[in-house]
Amino acid sequence: MRAIEILLVEDNEGDILLTTEALEECTVANHLNVVRNGKEALNYLYKVGRYSDSILPDLILLDINLPLKSGHEVLSVIKADKGLMHIPVIMLTTSSSEADISKSYNQGANCYIVKPLNAEEFTTVVSSIDNFWFSTCAFPIMKPE
Repeated sequence: MRAIEILLVEDNEGDILLTTEALEECTVANHLNVVRNGKEALNYLYKVGRYSDSILPDLILLDINLPLKSGHEVLSVIKADKGLMHIPVIMLTTSSSEADISKSYNQGANCYIVKPLNAEEFTTVVSSIDNFWFSTCAFPIMKPE
């Protein structure tokens, strides 16, 4: 079985480090790609510029509060595109706002997780992503049209 391709869209270096460390402990092999703003996320997904050789992710971890394009803007583009809409998107953010939660699900987010402030709890949350999304869920196999 090939490694699960994950795209992390996150601008906070501390959260990138915590997510990277937690995913390294996952039971399922994964390959993490990190972009630091919404514009880079779309460039990665559409293979623009330095991302011309990017691999379409199996799962996207998307923060809401991003520079250049917000997580909501990125999510909206992903879920409106027939070539991308199949990719599960987990909103992984500090916002516990009911408006952000509702908007994310209305835009097609597959899951919404509020980042814990404690590093140990953060690792537990990322481990739960491993347990559910990588070990329990089946991912679609997309073939080029």
